[in-house]
Amino acid sequence: MNLTDIHPLYAYNRWANLRMFSVLEKLNQEQFAASIQSSFPSIRESVFHILAAEWIWLKRWTGASPVAIEPVKGASFETWKKLRAAGVPPPLQLSTVAELRAFCDSLENERQQFIAGLSEKELQAPVNYSDMSGKPFSMPLAELLQHVVNHGTYHRGQVTTLLRQAGAETIPLDMLYFFREEREKNAGGKSAA
Repeated sequence: MNLTDIHPLYAYNRWANLRMFSVLEKLNQEQFAASIQSSFPSIRESVFHILAAEWIWLKRWTGASPVAIEPVKGASFETWKKLRAAGVPPPLQLSTVAELRAFCDSLENERQQFIAGLSEKELQAPVNYSDMSGKPFSMPLAELLQHVVNHGTYHRGQVTTLLRQAGAETIPLDMLYFFREEREKNAGGKSAA
């Protein structure tokens, strides 16, 4: 994995998040927060989990591993309220689609700056970080970057299932569709099979 691989991977992640939000923005707040069983108890909690993980990992990569101010179980909005990164709590107003979308956009801007500043050497170097309980770990940054995109892909798939259960519109989020769209853009709008 090198920087040439990382850039399209994160372009895909951004594309998939934006497409997910294009569907979520059509839901009313009741649909968004309704209890539907999956890994998380609602569409809102599932989307929140994707973005919370992206925030946590970005903080870890930049040397401010979020830790809980008291023991926590699982990763939920209640856990989020107990986290601190370098003593500072994460954003707490993340209950609506609009709030989560704004958080996603802010996070994306910060992450793009981080990735743009990376060298090949930094990409291969280990990142020392702590989990939310403070337990230390060390892994190459390239592996952690791959993990975050894979994690988001997994949970966006769950969001798609939850949307179907709620009778809402869904949209393909496979990387194949991303590559097709990119080829079409690069070909000046001509269809590329």
